[in-house]
Amino acid sequence: MSLEYRNIKVNDRPYQMCTNCIMDTTDSSITFDEKGVCEYCQNYYNTILPNWNTDERGESHIMKVIEKIKKDGEGKDHDCLIGISGGLDSSYLVYLAKEKFGLRPLLFHVDAGWNSDISTHNIHSIVDNLELDLYTEVVNWDEMKDLQLAFIKSQVRDIDIPQDLVFFSSLYNFAAKNKFKYILTGGNFSTECVREPFEWGAYYQTDMTYINDIHRKFGKIPLTTFPTCDIFKYKILYRLINGVRVVKPLDHVPFIKEEAIKLLHDKFNWTPYPHKHHESRFTRFFESFWLPRKFGYDRRKAHFSSLILTNQMNRDAALDRISRPELDEQTLIQEFEYVAQKLDLSVEELTKLFNGENKNYMDYRNKLKIINLGTRIMQFIGLEKRTFK
Repeated sequence: MSLEYRNIKVNDRPYQMCTNCIMDTTDSSITFDEKGVCEYCQNYYNTILPNWNTDERGESHIMKVIEKIKKDGEGKDHDCLIGISGGLDSSYLVYLAKEKFGLRPLLFHVDAGWNSDISTHNIHSIVDNLELDLYTEVVNWDEMKDLQLAFIKSQVRDIDIPQDLVFFSSLYNFAAKNKFKYILTGGNFSTECVREPFEWGAYYQTDMTYINDIHRKFGKIPLTTFPTCDIFKYKILYRLINGVRVVKPLDHVPFIKEEAIKLLHDKFNWTPYPHKHHESRFTRFFESFWLPRKFGYDRRKAHFSSLILTNQMNRDAALDRISRPELDEQTLIQEFEYVAQKLDLSVEELTKLFNGENKNYMDYRNKLKIINLGTRIMQFIGLEKRTFK
């Protein structure tokens, strides 16, 4: 099978990398100032950092929210909902919610068929040691597989959207149905202040126009039980009618990646992953193999740039990491074979799809213009500070 890096010309721009982080012109629209500093860095220093407080100001702000959550949750079994994947952000959030804030969360996990052994261990370690309740929603595998295959056959970069969609939709649908007013998420600036560009396979997972168009063209079975939640459903209906609020505590307290890993390991025997998002075997395959080798994009550049900007990683160390694959060649080939088998494809069939003509989200129906308008409004009123493009 031919699974080497494809000779893909990402764009026609002369190559340039930011002199401050490691974002580069594989983002075709990236801009740099006269010193070679990219727009992501400028956005961080000019927009995010001045409004991001993790000292006593941040703690004061979040504690007011926590007290309201507690008050609104009086007399209920649980006062908030937290989605847990077994990854660092959600695991540390659960620890803070119970031990620091004294909340009574219900933990919510979605089993989409791709949990790694480490993620399963980590979830149960957190749940058992903190004595919390866990609700697990198991996705219909035939429907999950059909949508994932549809995305792979469509040749777009965003083949992890079906998994992102089901994680997100299940959580929000459950919150609305069961009258949870507060969802706590592990989203944060500390490790995610640089968002991957759309062209790196990071298009919106809640654009149902896009998802339905791809499934209509390449899917084989109806998605009768598959959880979905359109962006307008959770932004408007669930917020205004159901009163669901999203809270991001990690943006208001100190959150240092290596310190959080050590704490979780020491307290709960929590096991770290080789890299961000590796709690899902499909996401690990997508980010470590499919995206860089088929399309020429390495999401680690955004992940490490976030850590560089928040002073958690040395730029030279980041350059060294991206100079080689995150996983060794034998492991990557084994993951390719595992994914093929899991999706009921032969290795030859998945190889043929890997070598197919690349496309992107603009080759299918979508509502990007409308979503972009909403994003600009959110940025204007200060509810969104990251760069989306």
